[in-house]
Amino acid sequence: MRWSSLFIPTLRQIPAEAEVVSHQLLLRAGYIRQLSAGIYSYLFLAQRSLLKIQQIVREEMNAIGAQEIYLPALNPAELWQESGRWEAMGDNMFRLKDRFGRDLCLAMTHEEVVTAIARGELRSYKQLPQIWYQIQTKFRDEPRPKSGLLRVRQFIMKDSYTFDVDAAGLDGSYNAHYAAYERIFNRCGLEYIVVEAHSGAMGGSQSHEFMVASPAGEDFVARCTNCGYAANLEKADSQPSAPALHDPEAELEPEEFHTPGFKTIAEVAAFVKLPETSQMKSLVMVADEKLVLIMLRGDHQLSETKLLSVLNAKEVRPAHPGEIREWFGASAGSLGPVGIKNLQILADNALLGRRNMIAGANKDDYHLRNVTPGEDFHPEYFDLRQVAPGDACPSCGHSLDLVKAVELGHIFKLGYKYSESMGLRVLGEDGKEFTPIMGSYGIGIERILTCAVETMHDSEGIFLPPAIAPFSVVITPVNYKDVGQREAADLLYARCLQAGIDAVLDDRDERPGVKFKDADLVGIPFRITAGKKVGEGKVEFTNRRTRETQEVLLHEAVDRLQNSLAGA
Repeated sequence: MRWSSLFIPTLRQIPAEAEVVSHQLLLRAGYIRQLSAGIYSYLFLAQRSLLKIQQIVREEMNAIGAQEIYLPALNPAELWQESGRWEAMGDNMFRLKDRFGRDLCLAMTHEEVVTAIARGELRSYKQLPQIWYQIQTKFRDEPRPKSGLLRVRQFIMKDSYTFDVDAAGLDGSYNAHYAAYERIFNRCGLEYIVVEAHSGAMGGSQSHEFMVASPAGEDFVARCTNCGYAANLEKADSQPSAPALHDPEAELEPEEFHTPGFKTIAEVAAFVKLPETSQMKSLVMVADEKLVLIMLRGDHQLSETKLLSVLNAKEVRPAHPGEIREWFGASAGSLGPVGIKNLQILADNALLGRRNMIAGANKDDYHLRNVTPGEDFHPEYFDLRQVAPGDACPSCGHSLDLVKAVELGHIFKLGYKYSESMGLRVLGEDGKEFTPIMGSYGIGIERILTCAVETMHDSEGIFLPPAIAPFSVVITPVNYKDVGQREAADLLYARCLQAGIDAVLDDRDERPGVKFKDADLVGIPFRITAGKKVGEGKVEFTNRRTRETQEVLLHEAVDRLQNSLAGA
């Protein structure tokens, strides 16, 4: 293709609305334009890259025996009501009515649809296993769309679904997807982390996320650089850091003391001149409309995801001030576990064995010292807290790092959540009906491109891997009107096309600096420049990523390019 005929609207200035690097560069490089909040048009360069990414995904999915399908984005409410997710998805789901008043939605994912197909068509164990996948537009009514393509309302996803006879079969399907995802992200040139994750609204027994460390991420990953342990913050386990001060060992009774106006952990710590680790934090939560008291070490934070799992609840929220006063007779900031009856008390494992700590007295502006868990109150113990900096790895004891990351893909062992609720049954080898077990596996197509830009850029623009760049090479004559340079550039361009290399010829009547800046900005991996030395049979070969430029013989330039592409 010739650059002069292409629509590549590059920008020299950073758009004011763009915050993260990938958003800035994708706008400046002419890849995308915003239509409204969380809705983007993909222009020529973006579409070329996204199609290359989709082709990589297709090849690797086909390699594990997956069959490509295409499912409707517009779904009737009845399917989602069968699975119980019509209500569970809440405001994140786009909902609408047709002209007859029937409820519909724009699908965020397609577990319900594939299960409906399977129950209508699968009859026997002989038809299993099945792997179905699609690359399709999905919709999410994101309340705060931001960060360009990282948080949007309309996006492209590869989602696949497996149906197996038993858990062993699901293990095989899950492992096949795990390996395929590694090959996909490796081919796309990304450095990624595989982490244990929570299944959330998808349900199921096991899941892993494939993530890229980036300041633009909205998730945190706990990672051990010693043994390789990694988990999403919602799922991560750890050995808590030791308290800053040893507990008094004496057998002491709880003693009330005045804390006038001091309500937060930090305020009480400063008042009593003891560290936050010597206090207990009391949180009143409502799980499925039932109050529960949560006790944590003063410097720890509650993981609502872990709490949901422990309680096997559908939703959890902090109690309202009125609910707190009705049950405790005091306001938040003065609450504690001593004397509480007829209310479930859960304590984090970090409080096991602790003694003589400080807790609220359930009386405004008062606290208790010398409160010992297991003696002065009797909780149930669970892992309820978020991993914190300084915690030790649960596997090897090495210090954990917390890094921000962007999710690329997520795989789930769904188990029987959908097949049971929607009545999927097939005949087994023994002639009796059984329920197939399912898995679900997603990849965000745009997120691959976005993460590549987030992690592969410099002050001049983007440097994409050849596998997903819109073009592999740009042929740049310094002056296309110069006969020698034009003939050399045309020859190189023709040889690239003949060799099957995805090339673009920058034939614009522009100054060399403009051409070089545009090529650097849009992320084309290699540039061959035809300049004044073409009369000597020489051109310049530039690696965009390393910025290294070398003179090569004109007749060897395409061979050099092929070798560089093979090694990229």
